[in-house]
Amino acid sequence: YDGIYRNIMRESTGNPQAINLYDSNAAAGIPSKGLLQVIDPTFAAYHVKGTAFDVWNPVSNIVAACNYAAHRYGSMDNVSSAY
Repeated sequence: YDGIYRNIMRESTGNPQAINLYDSNAAAGIPSKGLLQVIDPTFAAYHVKGTAFDVWNPVSNIVAACNYAAHRYGSMDNVSSAY
């Protein structure tokens, strides 16, 4: 929980409608969205069956991001900067 909370606060300050329109992803046309600032291709690849297929849905955004972090870093607890 602590790793999830820490990353949510860093990425979106808890705003489920947050969108980053200024970074390299946005410049490429795929802005980061939601609580954990997930781009659409990452969301699609790491979406968890049984959750809404909606990057803006807070639960779906969190579990997709955690699924990605688990595959890439071992756990969301191991993420300490933008990913």
